Amino acid sequence: MAQVAHLHDLSHGRNASNIVPLRQGLLPRHREYLLRWLEAGQRMGVFDAEITPAAHDAVNVDGTAPVDHVLVWVRENPDPAYMLRPQGMRWVLIDQIRDHELGSYASFELALHVIRPVLPLAETYAA
Repeated sequence: MAQVAHLHDLSHGRNASNIVPLRQGLLPRHREYLLRWLEAGQRMGVFDAEITPAAHDAVNVDGTAPVDHVLVWVRENPDPAYMLRPQGMRWVLIDQIRDHELGSYASFELALHVIRPVLPLAETYAA
């Protein structure tokens, strides 16, 4: 029978080393793709993007540092229009202007493609 580890037991119990949280972050290949996407998207109104690290003093429940997120600006608005953030093994796309979640996507590239489809999508992507 499987054992359940409660959150308050994770930092004190012997099961803590058996739990591996699945959490994505921005990899070098994501940064490279973002630069290519920005360049290709300029003709379709993509203005700029910023990779924003989480607050330095913030800590997740399991003691790890929070992951980065990406803010995207479009020409039509001086404020960031979109935010992409990792959630588990997926990427969440948020409309920052309307404070509305647009969807959860299996890849960083697919989430950017939803904002502006300026680069062809490959068949498969690794985490």
